[in-house]
Amino acid sequence: MAPEHTDTTGPDLARGIGIADLPDGRKLVGHCGDAQVLLVRRGAEIFAVDAHCTHYNGPLVDGLVAGDTVRCPWHHACFDLRTGEALRAPAFRPLACWRVEQRDGKIFVVGKRKRAEPTSSEGSVEAMPEKIVIVGGGAAGFAAAERLRREQYQGSIVMLSDDEAPPVDRPNLSKDYLSGKAPEDWVPLRGESYYSKNQIDLRLGTQVVRIDPHTLEVVLAGGGSIPYDRLLLATGAEPVRLTIPGADQPHVHMLRSLADCRAIIERATTARRVVVLGASFIGLEVAAALRSRGIEVHVVAPDKQPLGRVLGPQMGDFIRTLHENNGVVFHLEEIASSINGNDVKLRDGDTLAADFVVAGIGVRPRTRLAETAGLATDRGVVVNSFMETSVPGIFAAGDIARWPDPRSGDNIRVEHWVVAERQGQTAALNMLAKGEKFTAVPFFWSQHYDVRINYVGHAERWDEIVVEGDIAARDCLLRFKYGGRVVAAASISRDIENLMIEVAMEHEMAAC
Repeated sequence: MAPEHTDTTGPDLARGIGIADLPDGRKLVGHCGDAQVLLVRRGAEIFAVDAHCTHYNGPLVDGLVAGDTVRCPWHHACFDLRTGEALRAPAFRPLACWRVEQRDGKIFVVGKRKRAEPTSSEGSVEAMPEKIVIVGGGAAGFAAAERLRREQYQGSIVMLSDDEAPPVDRPNLSKDYLSGKAPEDWVPLRGESYYSKNQIDLRLGTQVVRIDPHTLEVVLAGGGSIPYDRLLLATGAEPVRLTIPGADQPHVHMLRSLADCRAIIERATTARRVVVLGASFIGLEVAAALRSRGIEVHVVAPDKQPLGRVLGPQMGDFIRTLHENNGVVFHLEEIASSINGNDVKLRDGDTLAADFVVAGIGVRPRTRLAETAGLATDRGVVVNSFMETSVPGIFAAGDIARWPDPRSGDNIRVEHWVVAERQGQTAALNMLAKGEKFTAVPFFWSQHYDVRINYVGHAERWDEIVVEGDIAARDCLLRFKYGGRVVAAASISRDIENLMIEVAMEHEMAAC
């Protein structure tokens, strides 16, 4: 998804550095040949790993060391400093580890360590399923399949996706890829050969019409069926469709799939003006991406303030000003009433000209399969701490899953990419009878031009927002509090603080 990073900045670690140059608890980046290497000292131990995250090449030297792990400052991927293993999404590829020697008061990096051979997954043979079926080809489904094979699961994995494209890095579709800053080869989560190499039977364009928990079968459109021992529902969410007159015209688009994104890009090559319906994260990221392409952008939304309900009024004002400074025109507290050719009519009677329209008015969880199978649902599919539904052997993860949050004591459902990936990983472990609770703190990031907002935690409500730093100067941390307790935090250019809050929340959950 990102280019390889090679550099020769920093000290030559093959020639060594003084031990005093790496104080206890500190990090340092140097090079060994043409590879950048991160050194981390914890007491008498010195770890040496690749210096950049395997997700988007985030600089790990700017991240947080917590125990024997290092966390990426950009998107909160987590790696084991001893083995290099990617412990948590959004990274899946491990870091290379390097051999370190200490002699004559100096630290030397003497070469790359050979990766240890993976061990077979533990667990009783009786409990090990022979056939696992994953319904869904998005974040949770891919993460589950990848983790199953990483755990050396030897049984059958069938992944059924109604999309025509293999699993993609969906956040890129509304960010760099849509803006034209990222090539298409960054978009797939893995190349097509990955699935055959790892014996993952990925079936694209495949519609599941029914699940039969009694016969342990997934029924496909056309009458075929696939048996399972364990089943993961990872069907995600689907965009809420416009129902106004004219919404079915070919120049009216939504953004969910790679095909949707390609269609918008094709329109953008000749368009001069677009109307974006909705001031959600998707809608505003689309607005930023299309402004980067030089297109005039108008945003129509019923909200008084963009993203104010999620990020609060201070950040909402900043985001509006940021977009307006980049040429976006807002029509807030307004909705579209009809689309007639290239005219978008608003409720107040005004008309906006548009070469095309992008609707981002929300999504809803795809729960039909769960409902018809008799699984417990509550504005999503109800799961326990192990991501298992009310029917033993059937798990759910991602946008459809409503799980018990130990911090709030509530059952919550979160529509964030990293959450879906991490839930898929947890579900995979529990399909192998690992008994692993889902304890990851929700996290997401949103990109608007050159501004990245990181958000950790979950705040459906708050009674106080404490602002540290200067939002307008793009250097701030916002703590969302409810009853005197921090329930979430949003930041710009405060990556370490954001990571520290994530770790504190994890410790809080562990104590629950």
